[in-house]
Amino acid sequence: MAQQQLSLRQKLEILADAAKYDASCASSGTAKKNSRGGKGIGSTEGMGICHAYAPDGRCISLLKILLTNHCIFDCHYCINRKSSNVRRARFTPQEVADLTLSFYKRNYIEGLFLSSGIVKSANHTMEQLIEAARILREAHDFRGYIHLKTIPEADAELIHEAGLYADRVSINVELPTDSGLTRLAPDKNARQIEGAMDRTKSRILQAKDERKRFRHAPRFAPAGQSTQMIVGADGASDVDIMGRASALYGNFGLRRVYYSAFSPIPDASAVLPLKRPPLIREHRLYQSDWLMRFYGYAPGEVAQAAEADGNLPLDIDPKLAWALKFRERFPVDVNRASKEELLRVPGLGTKAVAKILAARRHRTLRLDDLARLTQSIAKVRPFLVAADWRPTRLTDRIDLRSLLAPKSEQLELF
Repeated sequence: MAQQQLSLRQKLEILADAAKYDASCASSGTAKKNSRGGKGIGSTEGMGICHAYAPDGRCISLLKILLTNHCIFDCHYCINRKSSNVRRARFTPQEVADLTLSFYKRNYIEGLFLSSGIVKSANHTMEQLIEAARILREAHDFRGYIHLKTIPEADAELIHEAGLYADRVSINVELPTDSGLTRLAPDKNARQIEGAMDRTKSRILQAKDERKRFRHAPRFAPAGQSTQMIVGADGASDVDIMGRASALYGNFGLRRVYYSAFSPIPDASAVLPLKRPPLIREHRLYQSDWLMRFYGYAPGEVAQAAEADGNLPLDIDPKLAWALKFRERFPVDVNRASKEELLRVPGLGTKAVAKILAARRHRTLRLDDLARLTQSIAKVRPFLVAADWRPTRLTDRIDLRSLLAPKSEQLELF
């Protein structure tokens, strides 16, 4: 169907579906803005078709679309690559702005996630993305959340301009290893991607410093930058992926690294796997990411939870896998252990540890006290000592893994 024959509804159907492969669209961490007082339109607060979840558990609804699924690149894993036989469509920046406002006023969304294939050139595409955000911000005083996917091949000045309109910007590294990127995305360059991320990091820090000194200094991507890695498209192991994620957090101050399990696409390239990896693998990577970011695990320690092939076990979470490999660290005394020791206990989250530390100031904790503070007392029992509980030989049982692994369940068909 020719481009001029497509209605706005048909374009939305094509370009919303094409955007579903990008997972990096959570909107946590942005500066709070609202339209109270009769000024502007939209808000980055409140509870409002893409549903993303912030670290605090809020569900955030975003209009998640591509500006266009035309692309001059030929990345093997991408359904929108130039050699792919898919229906193509293209929005104008004005159409993107009109759709965003229309959906927002109907209370369907509270923000926009806008990405794009690369059409004509990286600079031309980046200019179109920026124009859509500019129309929303300047012509309509839109104060809702905007996440722009930026293009590392574009000029640095354009990426900087994008950050002045967007709450968050992101540049996808795509694959965990340079060799994987070279083989599956020959038009992309790992060093170019990292250079764009480094410049974005510098501008975010510079803008924060200017805001401290000058009240009305412009914001630059106040919700930071994020990236995405595709899991299972190449031969990278979970240890490779975790190592790359740790380096990205450390080198570029990323807010989030998103993991997206490779999904077979129509007319797939012969160099891609025929089957997608188990979705639970993606989940285990997010859990390992959480251990590094919030539980004090070093990347090398999380890697120790992996199996001999470098991948995390699928039947148990990485925290439990690590504890089972280092049983000499357990059990820990819930009434005397440090915060860092308690955070290593399988089944204890950050909130539960905070509650334990607060409660033990006032009383000696018993096992039934822990049952009220945790979600799974059965999981923590082998790793803790309480006033009335010692696990004795339970911690060293050979079959402890099978006892603690979630039981497989046959779902009913009707």
